Amino acid sequence: MILLRSLLFDAIAYTLMGVMGLVLAPAAAVSSRAALWGIKLWCGIVLWLLRRLCGLRVEVRGRVPQGDVLVAAKHQSFLDVIILSRVLPRPQFVMKQSLKWVPVLGFYAMRIGCTPIRREDQARALRGMLREVKGRRQAGTQTVIYPQGTRAAVGARLPYRPGAAALYRAFELECVPVATNAGHFWARMSLYRRPGMAVVEFLDPIPPGLEPRPFMAELERRIEAASDRLLAEAGTGSPPTR
Repeated sequence: MILLRSLLFDAIAYTLMGVMGLVLAPAAAVSSRAALWGIKLWCGIVLWLLRRLCGLRVEVRGRVPQGDVLVAAKHQSFLDVIILSRVLPRPQFVMKQSLKWVPVLGFYAMRIGCTPIRREDQARALRGMLREVKGRRQAGTQTVIYPQGTRAAVGARLPYRPGAAALYRAFELECVPVATNAGHFWARMSLYRRPGMAVVEFLDPIPPGLEPRPFMAELERRIEAASDRLLAEAGTGSPPTR
């Protein structure tokens, strides 16, 4: 039954993405605010569908960042992207280059100022990321980066990449770490949308001014400890893997 409800949810959610994306495309093409409005509307409907069809509710904890800030988030699932897109006032994601070409999603991501990066050459990618983010950032936006660079399976300990530290130092921004247990309910590469309470938690901000190494150590410590706590709260018995 869970699988059937999950497949029904996916069918509705992604069909709706295509229909809404096409209908709103003319407005989104001329107005980034219209594009952002369309994204938030779709995300809100998706979260409602998850609750009604799959029994999966969402809770947002902590103070949602406002204004110019760096958001460094744990990435376990497409669900945490949806939640952040819904609750952050003006998010701009650092995303992998290939997403730029995904129909509908890529168009809207570019319209709200997201930054696509190539991850193959790390040094070149960092320089390109800083250049692109600088060109796309606007006053009052939240720059969102996933410091592990990709979705991490529940319990996995993937290395933290230097991109978050590069943005933190270059733009002298306060950094808000974000923890989640979303992958327990909507896992990467899974068709199941499991019932329960998925949590995204905004943690205490890290003030600007730290050197890269201590900043990254503190960022990883906070995100991993809080995410492990949320996973335990969700009832997963999976121990962290290294």
